[in-house]
Formats: sequence, C-alpha cells, structure tokens
Amino acid sequence: MNIQIHSVRFDADSKLLDFVHQKLAKLEQISSDIVSAEVFLRIDNDQEGENKVAEIKLEYPRGPLFARKQSKTFEEAFDSTVDALRKQLTKQKEKMKGI
Repeated sequence: MNIQIHSVRFDADSKLLDFVHQKLAKLEQISSDIVSAEVFLRIDNDQEGENKVAEIKLEYPRGPLFARKQSKTFEEAFDSTVDALRKQLTKQKEKMKGI
C-alpha cells in the first residue's frame, strides 16, 4: 500500500508518523486490496481543546473510502478514523461475499 501523509499547519514528528504507519498496517490486514492511503493531519483553529483533525482517504478497488475525526490528540483522532474505516472495509467485504 502506498501511503502519503500530509501534516497541515505543523511538522509531524517521527513518533506520530510511525504511529500512523502502524495503524494503517492493521487496516491492510483486514483487506489486502487497499491500493493507497492519503492521510491529512491538521490543527483546526476553530475549537479550543479538540482541535486535532485526522482524515484518511483509502483508494479501494470498489471505490474510495473516507473518514474524518476530530479530537484532543492526533493519536486519538487517528484511532477513531481507523476504526471508522475498519467498519467500512468490513461492510465492503460482507457485500462482496453476498454477491
């Protein structure tokens, strides 16, 4: 899987980048059909406290999958985003079994 990580309004440290790669590897265990992942990590100026936003767009053979979550930390937001994509991938796989 090809992974692109964009950090907007800040420079991501290697610890955060490693965390992102580890979590995306777990998604690849669910489905090896994932072509690429584009990750956006940004700091949102609108809210106090919960201003860390994680967005993931997966290129998948049956169409792109997308999730966006906001939280107090990037790790927490990214975890929530990966969970949402895990559910989407599971639904896609169940649909394919039903066909």
